Amino acid sequence: MIGEGLHFEQHEIGATFRTLGRTVSETDIVSFVNLCGFTEPLFMDREYVARESMFKRRAAPGALTFALSEGLIMQTGLIHGTGMAYLGGELRVTAPVLEGDTLTVEVEVADKRETKKPDRGIVTYRHRVLNQRGELVLEARVQRMIRRGAR
Repeated sequence: MIGEGLHFEQHEIGATFRTLGRTVSETDIVSFVNLCGFTEPLFMDREYVARESMFKRRAAPGALTFALSEGLIMQTGLIHGTGMAYLGGELRVTAPVLEGDTLTVEVEVADKRETKKPDRGIVTYRHRVLNQRGELVLEARVQRMIRRGAR
């Protein structure tokens, strides 16, 4: 854990960070699909999964995988107190995440740019979400507004 987040000036292009791991539980999946209304049989019906799904275990929606990866990144402290806004990005789910899989995230500072505002800059990160076998399950390019340090 970094502690206080990195200010804009402290972000170095090419720097990488790795999160701790987190195992995705059945409770995580069921809570998420109920909270968000993902009422597809693939996520809700154990008998359907056993009978019809190629996975034979409960699958996590890609949106849950992204949300869990964001939580893991927050736990590093990388943007604690310095992240001002999530500005969007590109997301690609590359493989299923199933109940019992453990996720980690590799975060790379891909780019950064100044803004007209003296108190902030824009940092672009590349996220690679990996399962316990080191397989890529989600990749994202994310832009965040990051606070500058005291001048």
